[in-house]
Formats: sequence, C-alpha cells, structure tokens
Amino acid sequence: MRLGVLDIGSNTVHLLLVEAYPGARPVSFASHKRPLSLVRFLDESGAVNPRGRRELLNFVEEAVAFAHRHDVQDLLAFCTSALRGATNGEEIIREVEATTGVGLEELTGQQEASLTYFAVRRWFGWDTRDLAVLDIGGGSFEMATGRDEFPSVAVSVPLGAARLTKDRLPGNPPKPAAVGELRDYVADTLEPAVKQMQDEHRPDMVTATSKTFRSLARVAGAAPSGKGPYVERLLRLQDLRLWSRRLEALSFEDRAGLPGVSEIRAPQLLAGAIVAETAMEKLDIDQVHICPWALREGVILHRFDRLLRQGAGSGDDYVGVGTVDTLSRELTGLPGDAA
Repeated sequence: MRLGVLDIGSNTVHLLLVEAYPGARPVSFASHKRPLSLVRFLDESGAVNPRGRRELLNFVEEAVAFAHRHDVQDLLAFCTSALRGATNGEEIIREVEATTGVGLEELTGQQEASLTYFAVRRWFGWDTRDLAVLDIGGGSFEMATGRDEFPSVAVSVPLGAARLTKDRLPGNPPKPAAVGELRDYVADTLEPAVKQMQDEHRPDMVTATSKTFRSLARVAGAAPSGKGPYVERLLRLQDLRLWSRRLEALSFEDRAGLPGVSEIRAPQLLAGAIVAETAMEKLDIDQVHICPWALREGVILHRFDRLLRQGAGSGDDYVGVGTVDTLSRELTGLPGDAA
C-alpha cells in the first residue's frame, strides 16, 4: 500500500510518500514540500493572516494532486504548533477540509513529543534503557523521556525557533539586550518542564531531532547529510555555547553561509541555539546524539503497527484510493491523548 503523510509544520509543509507494509522502514519514494513559515504569517491577534491561509490552501491542493498522481491509497494529515496556537487555527482546519477534502488532525504538544520519542526509540532500539529526546520546532519545543516504546513524560513549551525569532529577536543581527532578555525568558519558561523531566530516571542517552538541532550539529563540525543517516553525529554543549555566542554577532546572510544552514532557517538559528543550550544546561547534559527520525517517522511507524495489529495484508484495513484518513483513531491511549 502507498501511504502519504501530510505534515503542516511551523517552518515547512511537507507531503511524504512511502510504500507501507508491516515491518517496513519508513523510507520515502517521493515527497513534495515547500518552505512555509506559518508563524511569520501570524498577525497581532495571533491569527494566520489571509496570505498565509492562501499559501496553505494552495499547498494542500498541490499535495492532494501529487498524492493522486502517485496512486496513494491512504493519507494521514496532521498539523502542529503553528495552527494549534493560532487563534483561527480551528477555522483554517475546517476550511482546508471543506476546500480539499483533507481532514487535518491537530496534534497536541504532548502527542508531538510522544510520537517523536517513539520514532527515536525505534531508531536506536533497546540498547539504551532510559532515553530522552529533545526536539526544537518552529513553534514549540518538545521533550520526552522514558524506558519503554512510548515515554513516561512528554512535555511541550512554546519555545519554537521561528516563534521566538519573530516575537523576541528583532533586528539583523538582534541587539545584545534582546538576546539577553531572550536567554532569561527561555530559562524561566523551561523551569516547569525541566522539573518534570528531572523527576524521572536519569537517561542513559539523550538524543535530539529536528532541522534546528541538525543544523547546529553541522555548524559545530558534525558530518554533512551527504554522508548518510547512519554516521554518528553529536552536538556537544561546549561547542554549542561557543556557537550560540558567535551567532549573536552574525547577520542572517552570514549565518546562511555556514555549513548546513539554509537561507530560510538562518534567521532563527540563534533562537534555536539559545533554547538548545539552555535546555542542555538545565538538564545537565554534556552532549546529544542527533537522530534522523522524528515526528513524521513516528506517525508512519505508528500507522504500520496498526496495520500489523489488524492483520494487514488481507486488504481489509486498506482504504480506497484518494481516501483521506486522520490520526484520531491512531492516537487513542497515546501519552498526551486528548480523548
């Protein structure tokens, strides 16, 4: 079966297509994506403005057509922090469904953290007993820890790199005073979430996922993406401290010239570095292992597991070509389930 996963994130909108069968790795055979920072389209009231709505609707229409061209039989569609936090998020979700037929499932922050942890656990396996996962997105920052397939603690805080850059780091580069205020704000905002994490077993391995962490690791000397996903990549706190100070003085254009940093992500790299550095300091973490799998892979793997449980292969559980499914049935009992 061909499965599509449509991810409406805070920095990009991305349709990933995979050949889905029980026991498969979530390796894509095609994808369609576009840089679309919905956080930048938020007006003063916290609503996505008309231009942002048009951009999103246009992309979803493109994604549906792309999925049809590739004979996708099942489409899981979800949105994360940008729409979850927008004052008109629910209205936009209804508009997307009415216009395109795609039912977007609004994931909670805890569900994001749980599914990302699930993907990371599958990647690293059971060699690690107690695992912690950090994930910086455009709109929020997720942390999770545990020793089973799903975490015992999953938390989300509104410390996404794009959101912080837009709201708290004006200027190119920002003024030192604004950077200092952001460091204080991040430290204060993280306190309750860090306390929840520290109440659990100290992790044997701490991992990090998301483009922000991958970019920071690359800037600090980790192997480029061209070396493949199986090369060990680390981000050490001592290197992160050095680079977060360097980034304060660099313009967006200079940041974009660093290895592994794209033009669209360059403005928010400093905010991401501050969040990463502060979290690692407060959690007493010296280094993180970069994992190539994250939320999308967690959604796909969870879907594969459901197919396996229901005896996939008989075809009884497969939906018709072009049918859109949502994640609501998938997430029952998941840590952070809103039901």
